[in-house]
Amino acid sequence: MAGAAAPPEIELIIKDSRGGGGGGGRPPDGGDGGDDGDRDKRRRKGSPSPRRFSTGIAIGMVSILMFFMALASAFLVLHHGSKVWVAVRLPRILWANTAVLLGSSFTLERARLRLSLGDAPAFRKLWLLTTGMGVLFVAGQLVAWRRLVAQGVYIASNQASSFFYIFTGAHGVHLLGGVAALLFVALHDFEKSQISVSLAAEITSYYWHFMDALWIFLFALLYLGK
Repeated sequence: MAGAAAPPEIELIIKDSRGGGGGGGRPPDGGDGGDDGDRDKRRRKGSPSPRRFSTGIAIGMVSILMFFMALASAFLVLHHGSKVWVAVRLPRILWANTAVLLGSSFTLERARLRLSLGDAPAFRKLWLLTTGMGVLFVAGQLVAWRRLVAQGVYIASNQASSFFYIFTGAHGVHLLGGVAALLFVALHDFEKSQISVSLAAEITSYYWHFMDALWIFLFALLYLGK
């Protein structure tokens, strides 16, 4: 009948559909799913972007390149225009040093390959070998300096000798920064870090190969300026 009251079952269904029950109702605030999502968002927000590290190392390499290009420009101007230019006889050990540095780039890439294959012990061994070769290169450059000093060639002897010491010294200092980065990757506990070991190794390889290529350029410049 039209005026009859609705049965209790129908009243319950109507209340549920208006937001009280579980079928069509909105899930309660503060549930587990919402907490997990918030935690994930905070984690993603707090973790640095890999692009940030790549951009930072790129800016650093551009700055170093500009510094050495300015020196190279001065070298070429004086070499072709100066009447008092006295060529420096380059020590032969520079060839061995160059071979060591080129070899270090090879071992570094082999280390990264082993890391990508999940072979952590081989990665660490090759990575430390690369680090040792970097130290050996710097030591070889110091030997080259001592041999020039034994010949009576100092930084203030003439223009060519000044550029030799400045080129090799500045490059050696920047390369030691790369050695420090290699040691950091080898010794750091990346389980508690914001970046992975693979990302750290990749960014370090950018800088190391850059220093390798820069030395080839400087060595060729010094050799042609004899």
